Amino acid sequence: MSICGGSSPSPKSSNFGTKASYASGSFKFEILHTSKKSKARVGRIHTPHGIIDTPHFVAVGTNSTIKAVDSATCDALGVQLMFCNTYHLIVQPGREVIKAAGGLHRFMHRKNPIITDSGGFQVFSLAYGSVADELKSRGQKKLNNTVVKITEEGVLFRSYRDGSKIFLTPESSVEAQKDFGADIIIPFDELPPYHIEKADLRASLDRTHRWETRSLEAHLKSPQNQAMYGVIHGGLDSELRKISCQYLSSLAFDGFAIGGSVGKTKQEMFVLLHDIRPFIPEQYPLHLLGIGDQVCLAGAIPEGIDTFDSSFPTKAARHGHLMTHTGEVRIKQASFAKDFTPIEEGCSCPTCMQYTRAYLHHLYKAGELTFYTLATIHNIHYMVQLMAEYREKIYRDEV
Repeated sequence: MSICGGSSPSPKSSNFGTKASYASGSFKFEILHTSKKSKARVGRIHTPHGIIDTPHFVAVGTNSTIKAVDSATCDALGVQLMFCNTYHLIVQPGREVIKAAGGLHRFMHRKNPIITDSGGFQVFSLAYGSVADELKSRGQKKLNNTVVKITEEGVLFRSYRDGSKIFLTPESSVEAQKDFGADIIIPFDELPPYHIEKADLRASLDRTHRWETRSLEAHLKSPQNQAMYGVIHGGLDSELRKISCQYLSSLAFDGFAIGGSVGKTKQEMFVLLHDIRPFIPEQYPLHLLGIGDQVCLAGAIPEGIDTFDSSFPTKAARHGHLMTHTGEVRIKQASFAKDFTPIEEGCSCPTCMQYTRAYLHHLYKAGELTFYTLATIHNIHYMVQLMAEYREKIYRDEV
């Protein structure tokens, strides 16, 4: 399997202004305050389904739900933006079912905004062997070479559930996201492996730019009050990342996301973000794809990143790792068997208000499914409150 080459359309000149807001249709981004200490900013994204206060942690609901927690609970916890995966939803239940239900919001009974990806991440993870844990189902294990063919037109792959062939293109990815009715959608992109020669990386970037342009053209034919973010690529090559920034910012995207490989270490990622941030127009919202642990937040927020999606807090909860301001509580430890205090003193989440570490320890050891719900509620609440604290610190110019 190879990555075909091809020249990228020549980037147009861009106007890197410093406006305090950006609006396109019913989508609007306001910058309320920029820290005097760093590039960190407090903002507000307006969408048809509500406001997103930034910086904001975006919980991942892969299959149109956060595992173990329903939509009403997520809304109540303050999850203003949820991330759903186009690839998985195309495979099951299928775009036709979601469209017939009236879109994702009605299907999953969610009131607040939703962002969907293009499906590219999952498809190319399969292509290059770095399959995410969430894809390791029994169906996937029965099928070798899930990605059948990559061409300029798109990607042909087999469903990891039943082996049926699905052809995903920039246009069909956008059409699916239109059927889903997400507030923010992502153009189809190519994600090369971490270890790749520069010539192949450049060829991949050129193809991604062509695919993103096609995605944008398909989107603009019927905007439907949805916003589309351009995805900046280029791997760890700062020059290619800058080229990507300049090209994508010449197009009519409503915001930008940073995707692809961002480093083997967190420090590599921080350096990369610092290098490319000046090349991304400041008046647009900026999302960091797939990153959301506490260390990464602490390093990326000062670089002016507005939103972050990650399944880390919810996965950690299911493994018994509970987040607190003083460190992680590993609830399976025997020391919690008779600890009748909440996960974290002062925490106002429903779990901490009603249950003790001893009870959660018991549920975890007994394999009770209720544990997953209570633990996930706590970790989501923790992340929502953590981002609120960051916004206050930015207002005080402490970050």
